[in-house]
Amino acid sequence: MRRFLRPGHDPVRERLKRDLFQFNKTVEHGFPHQPSALGYSPFLRLMAIGTRSGAIKLYGAPGVEFMGLHEENNTVMQIHFIPDQCQLVTLLDDNSLHLWSLKQHGGTSELREEHRFTLKGPPGSPPSATQVTAVLPHSSREVLYLGTESGNIFVVELPSFRVLEDRTITPEAVLQWIPEDNCNRRSCELVEALREHPKNPDQILIGYSRGLIVLWDLQNNKATHHFLGSQQLENLYWQRDGSRFISCHYDGSYSQWPVSSDNRQSEPLQSTVPYGPFPCKAISKIYWQTTKNGLPYIIFQGGMPRASYGDRHSISVIHGSQQTAFDFTSRVIDFFIIFSSDPAADFDDPSALVVLAEEELVVIDLKSAGWPAVHPPYLASLHCSAITCSHHVSNIPLKLWERIISAGSKQNIHYSTMPWPIDGGTNIAPDPPQRDLLLTGHEDGTVRFWDASGVCLHLLYKLSTVRVFLTDADPNDNMNTLGEDEWPPLRKVGTFDPYSDDPRLGIQKIYLCKYSGYLAVAGTAGQVLVMELNDEDAEHVVDHAEADLLQDQEGYRWKGHEKLKTRDGPVRFEAGFQPFVLVQCQPPAVVTSLALHSEWRLVAFGTSHGFGLFDHQQKRLVFVKCTLHPSDQLALEGPLSRVKSLKKSLRQSFRRIRRSRVSSRKRRGGGGNASEVQEANAKFDQDVLQEMELAPVQRKIEARSAEDSFTGFVRTLYFADTFLRDSSRHCPSLWAGTNGGTVYAFCLRVPPAERRMDEPVRAEQAKEIQLMHRAPVVGILVLDGRSTPLPEPLEVAHDLSKSPDMQGSHQLLVVSEEQFKVFTLPKVSSKLKLKLTALEGCRVRKVTVANFGSCKTDDYSENDLAVLTNLGDIQIISLPFLKLQIRYPCIRKEDVSGIASCVFTKYGQGFYLISPSEFERFSLSTKWLVEPRCIVDMPEVTSNNHLHKSGTENAARKS
Repeated sequence: MRRFLRPGHDPVRERLKRDLFQFNKTVEHGFPHQPSALGYSPFLRLMAIGTRSGAIKLYGAPGVEFMGLHEENNTVMQIHFIPDQCQLVTLLDDNSLHLWSLKQHGGTSELREEHRFTLKGPPGSPPSATQVTAVLPHSSREVLYLGTESGNIFVVELPSFRVLEDRTITPEAVLQWIPEDNCNRRSCELVEALREHPKNPDQILIGYSRGLIVLWDLQNNKATHHFLGSQQLENLYWQRDGSRFISCHYDGSYSQWPVSSDNRQSEPLQSTVPYGPFPCKAISKIYWQTTKNGLPYIIFQGGMPRASYGDRHSISVIHGSQQTAFDFTSRVIDFFIIFSSDPAADFDDPSALVVLAEEELVVIDLKSAGWPAVHPPYLASLHCSAITCSHHVSNIPLKLWERIISAGSKQNIHYSTMPWPIDGGTNIAPDPPQRDLLLTGHEDGTVRFWDASGVCLHLLYKLSTVRVFLTDADPNDNMNTLGEDEWPPLRKVGTFDPYSDDPRLGIQKIYLCKYSGYLAVAGTAGQVLVMELNDEDAEHVVDHAEADLLQDQEGYRWKGHEKLKTRDGPVRFEAGFQPFVLVQCQPPAVVTSLALHSEWRLVAFGTSHGFGLFDHQQKRLVFVKCTLHPSDQLALEGPLSRVKSLKKSLRQSFRRIRRSRVSSRKRRGGGGNASEVQEANAKFDQDVLQEMELAPVQRKIEARSAEDSFTGFVRTLYFADTFLRDSSRHCPSLWAGTNGGTVYAFCLRVPPAERRMDEPVRAEQAKEIQLMHRAPVVGILVLDGRSTPLPEPLEVAHDLSKSPDMQGSHQLLVVSEEQFKVFTLPKVSSKLKLKLTALEGCRVRKVTVANFGSCKTDDYSENDLAVLTNLGDIQIISLPFLKLQIRYPCIRKEDVSGIASCVFTKYGQGFYLISPSEFERFSLSTKWLVEPRCIVDMPEVTSNNHLHKSGTENAARKS
């Protein structure tokens, strides 16, 4: 009966758990999903990005990041920083305005929402009367000017958002100052742009959609000038000295307008259609930047010829005889120019073009010849090709780290060397305690190496496996090459490329040994590549080997995709990880599991048909094992044929339900008369009630049939030096777990180093364990005599781990989707188990061993299991006693892709995809916490505006 009693409360352990475990979502890495708005403060040197889900993110110097979320979750339409303040205003698609402030709290700055406001019109007025289309924060920092669809311009006080009705600029008031023969009431509908005069804050430029532009005197409440454009207006921009402004239009033209004291009505100095004479798309935004040499920079979005280039997303830069149309692979959301913000400067002197596209951020260096791109330290486009898998490696040795960075720097020679221009705020977070790598595999056959040590996820190096194979695309193609006479002068920029040459190239599994520098990657078409790091470019032949996983089976025919064709002869590889051997699985199914043991020079791989072991030193296949069940035809259809199996899956589900009902009837009524059956049932009910009182609730779990689909699918592979045959001798071993709840164990004979190339590695099956509930095996682990997980290969040789205890008895932990079970070795007798599904109603999706250190003392740490379930919960389970320590909700259970993408680190952190382009980082540890800690101080204010000098001086304070 003791096993039914709940354990007592241990206050010492509870205190220790508080010192070890704490759940925090710390930072979002990558590029914001579905960006919708962009803002920039030259004063704070901070950039803001808004998204369709209502998020707002601020970025400055590397490590300076802030995030806010509107409660409404509406699309952010516009972002405007208040001049010379640590404040910004956002406009949402529900027409609400929100005031945000950066305020210091506890030694760091925080982004907080201060006020919200929705502009309301008089009773009975249509929604267009107050639908905000343009926002102008005035340099006085006291008011906002809000242009609307109706043509009204409302003045709103800051920070209270009180409407100053007596200062509203109505279309009727504007029309009083415009000659009747030039315009009518409809000319003043829909305010497209509002711009403050750069030299006179009492004047604002009002641009109406139909082409009318008015210079309005705020002090005297009158129009001093008006300008009539012949085309629909898109945007306005003042030149620095205020002597003229630029308007851009729907027909792809832009015009310069002089502002003189003599004429109240002006004609444009010049109208230009840069990509005419054929019909062109609208120019939606334009900058005119002055320089010391007299040649301005003209930078605008759009304007391409409609017929031939109407589908291009471009921003053009013109400087004298130089002209380039930067061509983006996704829609341009917005852009801004970084130029001299010193009011005493005579020229703009632009330095960088910052473009927010729908799928990436691109920064162009305007100071360097050729206008190269700047390598961003954050906001990486993780999904430049869709992410298919990820792998985290903690505590990278310095030598390997430097070699990876060196290989990456050779790839970045085309990038600009200018410092990152968005450098506001100060990062006060401590330096990362170690060097961590996050490796992402992609659909196009590439593996990207990210510096995951700190807040900024920074790309170090990109590896491509494409050169090994023959594909439709030539790897030497250069999309950026242009003919001298090509017009428009388009140039591809950015890294986002959603199209893969061949879906079979997709990377499915990655394993990096940080001590030896060996890397194994496996793909969608059964390809397994083993690579080593080379600091120089090299040309060599990649050895090939085939692993026929169906060699002993007859009557099977693979219905899926073909294997990738390989290149004959030597292949040239860049410096970095270079493949030296390719193992091709047959049939060429997706590789579902991968393990690398760099000390023994072995790589193991598994598919839905079986698994194999390859000696990459002798380049020889050691063995293959077919795990396919005779009834498992689905495994032969390939990933593209799953739709056909829907009816079969439903049929099998109904069969299981029918079997379970029949078996339960047999158990209850299988013989004897009615009274005996009734008595037996009453005794059964009494036993159940008694068990319910003493034990936690357990759910009935139906055993799975061996006929279920994909039972041979190999879920996990594990190398271990342990006791497999008897308790006196340990030996290398390979363990494999399948979808059908089977565990295979093979004894390996690895020759000593001096005879390693002369004698073959031999393998012999020693054990086969069949879990009674047949749930998929998702993890295998061997614990040494001290109940400590065995160290990684070469970890002991590098003095980074104690040698495993080979004196005491070893234990085998098998983790299935439904339970954890400990067996003794070598007898493989059951010792302990935890029925997770029966107790919790959830299934294990990911499991790893994590080391948790105490935040109170450096002397204590322990190894536990970090477990992610199909409900999105994370559970920490102790080793070796399998006691649940704590549970945290982490991912929504509906977010299946997020759960599938989750990867744990060795020290209690983790990453999962919250969108195709963003990783959410979380921590389970009190000791290991990577989160932004930054501060934004109010810079000293300088102003060329004598009318507002007193207000400026009062605002020069710390936020």
